[in-house]
Amino acid sequence: MTSPIKPPEGNWWNQPINRRETIWLGLGTAWAVVLFGWMSAFTRIGDQNPIGQSYKVEDDEYFDTVQAYKEEADENEDGHLIPPGDSVYINAMTYQWDGLPVVLEAGREYDFHLGSTDVQHGFSIRPEDTLSKQINLQVIPGYEWIVPMEFDEPGTYRVLCNEFCGDGHESMAGTLYVEEA
Repeated sequence: MTSPIKPPEGNWWNQPINRRETIWLGLGTAWAVVLFGWMSAFTRIGDQNPIGQSYKVEDDEYFDTVQAYKEEADENEDGHLIPPGDSVYINAMTYQWDGLPVVLEAGREYDFHLGSTDVQHGFSIRPEDTLSKQINLQVIPGYEWIVPMEFDEPGTYRVLCNEFCGDGHESMAGTLYVEEA
């Protein structure tokens, strides 16, 4: 009996490959090339990737920008922010989303300005009643990422941090309320 740990006896690495094995290797390689080309094309022309600009910013400047946005925004009776225009500023920081909760209009496109003033965070948005529809983005300190987003369906959307950021990570949650126009 041969051991799976020890190599087989003789000159096994220099034996000719069986014709069937050559066909399967060729098919596997061709399929890998097709999938690679498909993924590459889809990321360039597909509608799956978040787009937008990113800018290098100083943490204190971005923090001040978010505070100015919050002061300019209106509040509803529950104390939720209503953006003054088409921009929503959100700052990820020590176990909270500064700039949330926010009330948005369904069918209207907003520019989400995402930034962090401490460590890297994950920005995950999903409808409250389902896990199958969600978007996951990375928020990196020192950068402001502007991502256009539009919510077609009214409802409550949860914002979670999906990148471990410290001991209070599990409590880092926020809410987007999308209402009919």
